[in-house]
Amino acid sequence: MTDATDRTDQLAPMPDDWRRALAVVAHPDDLEYGCSAAVAGWTDDGKEIAYLLASRGEAGIDTVAPAECGPLREREQRASAAVVGVSTVEFLDHRDGVIEYGTALRRDIAAAIRRHRPELVITLNHRDTWGGTAWNTPDHRAVGRATLDAAADAGNRWIFPELVEEQGLEPWDGVRWVAVAGSTSPTHAADATAGLERSVASLLEHRTYIEVLTDQDPEAYCRGFLTENAEATGRRFGGRPAVAFELFPR
Repeated sequence: MTDATDRTDQLAPMPDDWRRALAVVAHPDDLEYGCSAAVAGWTDDGKEIAYLLASRGEAGIDTVAPAECGPLREREQRASAAVVGVSTVEFLDHRDGVIEYGTALRRDIAAAIRRHRPELVITLNHRDTWGGTAWNTPDHRAVGRATLDAAADAGNRWIFPELVEEQGLEPWDGVRWVAVAGSTSPTHAADATAGLERSVASLLEHRTYIEVLTDQDPEAYCRGFLTENAEATGRRFGGRPAVAFELFPR
């Protein structure tokens, strides 16, 4: 029997009354570890989703020099996005590993929000830790926080007026929510049933990175990681595999 505590611990369904989303993260593979099963389901439903990456992940593989690694990881990211129905993938070229929170990053993200005019903005855990036990990276913290701020910046004519003057990007105040994947304080979830297999294939497109990261068979690693997370979230979402988000309405 489910007690009152279990019932109140259940995650609400993600809003569905939107058409366009922009996902903003620091590195190639961040979305594949975080929420690509949800993305696959949304694109199946005809929603338009674009990806914006602050860096090209060029510092991510110790044995591959940045000049070679960046283009390689960009190719893997584009292939990965295509698996879940995303064709628009943009890179900001902030330097991997030393991305700084500040007005330059906020401006770049606000500009992308004005270009794409999303109702939903997606990002990754912006807090200091993962569950209080593992320290988060500076890049994740910087990009997550800047994205939350840029959702408001994008709608204010007097913040970054140069976006209008130099790029013709009029304010966009249509962001209704910012959804944070990988949060340890989730409030909502999206059903991952339809997209789970494609999320495994999407993460597997980052094969060069994964083969350095683990000694496991790459497919077994991807399947195990994503399935375990989806099933764990599903215990708070009616028993269905799911992707969790912390949703910040605007």
